[in-house]
Amino acid sequence: MAELSRRNFGKAAGLVAAPALLAGCASGGSGTSRTARAAAAARTWGVTGKALAGLGGFDATLKSFMQARAIPCGQLAVVRKGKLVLSRGYTYAEDGAFKTQPTSPFRIASISKPVTATAVLRLVQDGKLKLTDRAATLLGLSTTADPRLKDVTVLRLLQHLGGWDSGISPDPMFRDAAIAKELGVALPVSQANIMKYASARALDHAPGTQYAYSNYGYLLLGRIIEKVTGKKYEDYVRQTVLAPRGITRMRLGKSRTKATGEVPYYSTYTGATVFDNSGTKVPFPDGAFNLENMDAHGGWLATAMDLTRFAGVYDGGTSVLTSASVSRAFAKPETGVNADGWYYGCGWQVRPVTGGRNTWHNGSLAGTYTLLVRRYDGLSWAVLFDQRQEGAAASYGDIDSLLHKAANAVTTWPTGDLTSTYF
Repeated sequence: MAELSRRNFGKAAGLVAAPALLAGCASGGSGTSRTARAAAAARTWGVTGKALAGLGGFDATLKSFMQARAIPCGQLAVVRKGKLVLSRGYTYAEDGAFKTQPTSPFRIASISKPVTATAVLRLVQDGKLKLTDRAATLLGLSTTADPRLKDVTVLRLLQHLGGWDSGISPDPMFRDAAIAKELGVALPVSQANIMKYASARALDHAPGTQYAYSNYGYLLLGRIIEKVTGKKYEDYVRQTVLAPRGITRMRLGKSRTKATGEVPYYSTYTGATVFDNSGTKVPFPDGAFNLENMDAHGGWLATAMDLTRFAGVYDGGTSVLTSASVSRAFAKPETGVNADGWYYGCGWQVRPVTGGRNTWHNGSLAGTYTLLVRRYDGLSWAVLFDQRQEGAAASYGDIDSLLHKAANAVTTWPTGDLTSTYF
């Protein structure tokens, strides 16, 4: 397991600095390194998509960032006060390689969590679920191994206060082989297998007492959505959260097959496939973890502009969530407010600032690094890459501060709107 840290949100924007945060769905593994196909070839720079006048600083930022890290595929969307002002695909690869479009789907890793949280909040809003409902009761989880599991509520799952801590006990979402061995089942393991395995272990903390980022907690939220609605998780999210925003490209990804137009993924790691018992070594993004099992915490595919369009739910004025539900998403948790002022709300990291609040989420898997930002001044952006920092490579978290700098350097924002071009 490798964990990827990033500089906290807003540092370059002149906001209060904070300590590093863990990335979303962190995964990794020791293995023989492979050379990305483009590393040994002459690369060229290409840009697709549209941007309104005066926003060249964003293109320049992505160019220098991707070239310094030899990232083949990148994508950026920028929204100002509800208007899409930039939607770009960037490619830094040899001639003939995949050419990134603004419509190319990327794995978004843990940016899946605010999507799941939105679906949960909608169920609460509709009176079909309560934040005080208990996960073990809803899902029939055994509490024999640790009676404290009875105290894990929907709200505590949303805020990472359920009591699982991957800094103490390994994240069960990346323990496929161990789970299969313990349960006496063949790979691939199912979500039900993971839940049985995790429920047979003691929690690392009493629920509600300590913030600890938990992919597994969001897997449970996905199953709660299915239990309450009687629908597949993906179907409910697409119908209730995405369709009202005109978002049709987003869908769940697959480990070993690609959606139409989906980008390739690069990693220096290999690992044993988790889809059979052969022990076959595969590139880490291509079957050394089970993306299908990660649906509610890290499984979605999206474009950058889909994510900024989704983020607009939290600007208010949509049919997805009421203002009361939005406020609930950003409310302080019962514990876990950092000394520097940021905290994890319901699916979003939150920092109150003068003039409002900044909210954001990032994501990280082998072959993926993503960041979605909502700023207090009406700016939002999403940036997606098809590889992440590994080993001694330069930090990918630096894109956070660099995009704040690019935004702050815009002296006159354009008044047009590209939304109708893509939605």
